Amino acid sequence: MSYTTSSQPLLNGHASQLEVVEPRARKPGNPQVLRAANEDASISEPPSGRSTPVPEDAPPSVQATYFVRKSVRAEQKRRLFPTIEYTSRVSHFDPQSDYHDFRGFFVLFWIGLAIIVITNMLRSMKETGYPWKVRQWGVFTANIWEMALSDLAMVASTAVSLPLHKLYDSSQGELRWRKKGMLVQSVYQITWLLFWTIWPFARGWTWTAQVFFTLHFLVLLMKMHSYAFYNGHLSETRHRLQELDNPENASLHAAIKYPSPEKHFSDLTPPEEKKRILSKNAEDLDQLRDDLAHELVSPLGNVSYPKNLTARNYIDYLFCPTLCYELEYPRTPRIRKSEVCYKVLAVFGNIFLLTFITEQYVMPVLDIADEQLQTSQDFSEGALILAETISRLLFPFMIIFLLVFLVIFEYVLGAFAEVTRFADRQFYGDWWNSSSFGAFSSSWNKPVHHFLRRHVYMATSRKYSKPLAVFVTFFVSALAHELVMGCITKKLRGYGAICMMLQIPIVAVQHSPFMRPRKLLNNVFFWCSMILGLSLMCALYVLV
Repeated sequence: MSYTTSSQPLLNGHASQLEVVEPRARKPGNPQVLRAANEDASISEPPSGRSTPVPEDAPPSVQATYFVRKSVRAEQKRRLFPTIEYTSRVSHFDPQSDYHDFRGFFVLFWIGLAIIVITNMLRSMKETGYPWKVRQWGVFTANIWEMALSDLAMVASTAVSLPLHKLYDSSQGELRWRKKGMLVQSVYQITWLLFWTIWPFARGWTWTAQVFFTLHFLVLLMKMHSYAFYNGHLSETRHRLQELDNPENASLHAAIKYPSPEKHFSDLTPPEEKKRILSKNAEDLDQLRDDLAHELVSPLGNVSYPKNLTARNYIDYLFCPTLCYELEYPRTPRIRKSEVCYKVLAVFGNIFLLTFITEQYVMPVLDIADEQLQTSQDFSEGALILAETISRLLFPFMIIFLLVFLVIFEYVLGAFAEVTRFADRQFYGDWWNSSSFGAFSSSWNKPVHHFLRRHVYMATSRKYSKPLAVFVTFFVSALAHELVMGCITKKLRGYGAICMMLQIPIVAVQHSPFMRPRKLLNNVFFWCSMILGLSLMCALYVLV
């Protein structure tokens, strides 16, 4: 080993020098090689206490396990690079992948919207000195108190169904449900619908107040209809059960099961079964009584008809985020207040974003297109202006479409579900993967889909053919959509209703043997149709 010397004066001041011997620094070796060498040397050394030695008289199985474990540890210590295991796997976006957690893209969606808002606000600050000037603020605040009082009166008027139904249930004469009770209820609902449809038009409300009011009265109409007709069925079932106390004069037809929102036709009472007349022997009568009694009790077994005919039950049903009445709903153990606050804030945040996107990207495009159409010379120029307008509205309406979906089905319905402890919160399915408009209609808005399926489609298909039932269901939905578009634009043009009805032949084509297996192509067609259809509807209703 080489050494160097250095001299320092002594502390006592003598001139003699003290020689200090120090080692010369050496360049360090490769640490991984040194570590591997040390570990190789340690293999032959006695155990260091990390593993307990096996006695010489240990059973062969114990000795074999010990030496294998020791050799595996030694092998891992010798590796300078970690082992990578390769196996047969698919990527997360592969159609055959079972991975479905893409919540990071949901976060990215909100970050993208934040970037859009911040960029536009900075530009507005530079040009006008204000981050954002709301042109529609007066539209939002106009008629708000009149609309609130009218909405309260409309909600209270639906409660008439409760005393009416008690009258149907207690009647033994013409007002019984299957006689004149159903007619009285239908007349009241039609009168109620016509009055509250005309009311906002007659009062001259702004489109924002009118759209909110119209959407709410459509919800209340469906709730009132489901409440009345389901309880009417239960009333007739109870009358039949009571009449079986005297079987000689009672109807012996099989019990009729009312369709649940998600029940398939195979679970319903077949038509030939409804017409079958049971014998009067004790076994058949007991079975009929049991079937009728089961129909009067909720699936959870805590509520039975007519004990549900109370004001508290009806008010609870009005607040529950469902359009199909049931005797009882599954409930969560408690209300999470933090979740309620989060969803309420999300509702207002989404409304802000909807207003911002409309102000920045929709209204300027429509204003420019309206001016250009007024000065256009011929049809081709007007058609080109309309096509350009539609193309410029594609991206804004894609964002608006997603925000409307989130604010209604994730936040508004989620908040009501939390407040009422409503446990079934699957208000939508994976509609974004839809390969046909039929799949989209059943997963985009499950509460409305359940109502239409239970009270329109199944009610029609019991008397008429299934194709006619499909047509009637789409027609009812088309009328509701056309009414909403009329409230927004103050125009009844029929564009939305026509597009809704065109979905019937499109669904037939998508279910054909040639198109059904091509799910990716159908999904691309679905998304293109949705985005193009929204901007097309806006341009047609506003500009034409």
